[in-house]
Amino acid sequence: MTERYVIAIDQGTTSTRCIVFDRRGRLHAVAQQEHHQHYPRPGWVEHDAMEIWHHVRKTAAAALQSAGITLDQVAALGITNQRETTVLWDRHTGRPVARAIVWQDTRTDSLVTALASAPGADRIPGRSGLPLATYFSAPRIRWLLDHTPGLRARALAGDILFGTMETWLIWNLTGGLHVTDVTNASRTLLMDLRSLSWDPDLSAFFGIPAEMLPEIRPSVGVLGTCTEVFEGVPIAAALGDQQAALFGQTCFTPGEAKCTYGTGSFLLLNTGLSPVASTHGLLSTVAYQLSGQAPVYALEGSIAITGSLVQWFRDQLGLITTAPEIETLARTVTDNGGCYIVPAFSGLYAPHWRSEARGVIVGLTSYITKGHLARAVLEATGWQTREVVDAMNADSGLALRTLKVDGGMTSDNLLMQFVADVLDVPVVRPMVAETVSLGAAYAAGLAVGYWPDLAALRELWHRAGQWLPDMSPSLRTAEYSNWQRAVAHTFDWIQPSGG
Repeated sequence: MTERYVIAIDQGTTSTRCIVFDRRGRLHAVAQQEHHQHYPRPGWVEHDAMEIWHHVRKTAAAALQSAGITLDQVAALGITNQRETTVLWDRHTGRPVARAIVWQDTRTDSLVTALASAPGADRIPGRSGLPLATYFSAPRIRWLLDHTPGLRARALAGDILFGTMETWLIWNLTGGLHVTDVTNASRTLLMDLRSLSWDPDLSAFFGIPAEMLPEIRPSVGVLGTCTEVFEGVPIAAALGDQQAALFGQTCFTPGEAKCTYGTGSFLLLNTGLSPVASTHGLLSTVAYQLSGQAPVYALEGSIAITGSLVQWFRDQLGLITTAPEIETLARTVTDNGGCYIVPAFSGLYAPHWRSEARGVIVGLTSYITKGHLARAVLEATGWQTREVVDAMNADSGLALRTLKVDGGMTSDNLLMQFVADVLDVPVVRPMVAETVSLGAAYAAGLAVGYWPDLAALRELWHRAGQWLPDMSPSLRTAEYSNWQRAVAHTFDWIQPSGG
């Protein structure tokens, strides 16, 4: 019998990957292509959606060749993507009207400030589960409509389509199917979190024509069939990248949580069949939905700057030449020397949501060396994780007992030990590090019967590493207090006048 496989397209912030998985959930082949990051103005971050589509084509061909398989051996395709990144394109030509506005982009700051005082703004969190912030898609759509001549009229006529990256890719892969899944739709500020449908009041509030919006579908279930690249292969799943990682970590039970440590870091806690309204600065979001079943919800804490702080330390300060050197340098000292770095480069995300905040280094003395700075860089990720976990415990009433981790930063043993120390819970890393891609593959395979059920997916999860807490409670309390005082120094840095 010919072996069959599941393929995941992982369209991320810095690159696009195509990964082939086998029936045991093992990575069989991978191809990757980085795309350009465009920074036309301070705070602006853009991607070329056409470049990303071309990279999907290239990586698909390379992955199939590397795996030595043909299309008839592909059981299903799953897509996972950078989430709030916004693409608008012409329905007739299939060409984007502008570069995609990336989730990190803050150009809508003044727009969001203005909208916050508009009638109806207070209803947004209750409907969407999200705060009104630059992070999400709706303000970006509105900005493009306001700043592109004639675009609103074209949108009202039904000629302009909106999508996050999975919608854009599905459109191109299927020759024009305009759909999204519930996890990505839940990141737009436009979907009712309970009905899982576009909310007319939210669309009206943001001034976004309903004609632009894709059809919302379950995350796990056949969305369509490829007519390009993977001709004849069903697209059987779509999930935002962090929800895909939750699925890949098999966090299927309420109270189970994962944190993905990448450019930013994202901690998701499964809260079960009902959304939990956060009163501590977290996001209520859809974790996943199996076709024909009720949705599963999650609380999410989004941390803007973690891995990118290490990149800044390397590229802007030049204190290391490769990212892994940060651990070696940090180990030259036994503590941070009283120095704390709060990386609010583009404001603070969860649990603070302070867009006017900017980064600080506090506690500098002549004693501080680059080793202390390196340690403060790593500790910033640990303390930001602690802030989010504290908020999750308070909102959910579920005390975190173990944190599953994935992403590139989990190779840093000093960091993972520090996370375990400040959380006072075990931190575990799975055998398959590519949990975002794996989650998309699991979901697609589940939809077509490649794997029979969620229990079968759980059996595929294996632990590769574990870190147990080893910090005294008194030191943990004192250091956390110092961190919180450092965070307070970031507030109100950008004044409303721009001063």
